[in-house]
Amino acid sequence: MTASFLLDTSFLITLFSEARHNHATAVMYYRHMLQHNVPMHFSSIVASEFGIKQSIAELPLGNFRVLNFNVPHGQKSAVLWNALGKRVEGDSRAVIRDDVKLIAQASHEGIDFLLTDDAATLLKYCERLRAAGVIQTRAIAMKDGFHPCLLREDVQIDWVETTPAEPEP
Repeated sequence: MTASFLLDTSFLITLFSEARHNHATAVMYYRHMLQHNVPMHFSSIVASEFGIKQSIAELPLGNFRVLNFNVPHGQKSAVLWNALGKRVEGDSRAVIRDDVKLIAQASHEGIDFLLTDDAATLLKYCERLRAAGVIQTRAIAMKDGFHPCLLREDVQIDWVETTPAEPEP
């Protein structure tokens, strides 16, 4: 069985901006998902975030499964928000709320992974919720490099299937 992915705003920005540090990694994930018919979900939340600076019409929407944010997602989001407890000092409450909504959507829909270039909040809060046993969804950060093995059912990372993360500037 093939894993499924919810695409975060930061992943899409990184995918379509050659100036972004992890652009090459994002391109590798995207190409691999296309070649292997991996389901890529595009949230209405991401549409609203992405649309602030760039039109979503510029995205290859035909390659994505559009996922509207609905009442069950909102209910799951509230549960996750409460499960997080205190947020980390300095993290924007507005950013965290949208990240928690995306995590809730992925979890409620049974989506295996969130692809993100946001290790500062989305990855951190997703992993906190996983560690607490509240969700199963995992976040994959572009900073960690390309791992095609995550598209396999066993999700084992093989040494030969990995590419190193791009060095930090």
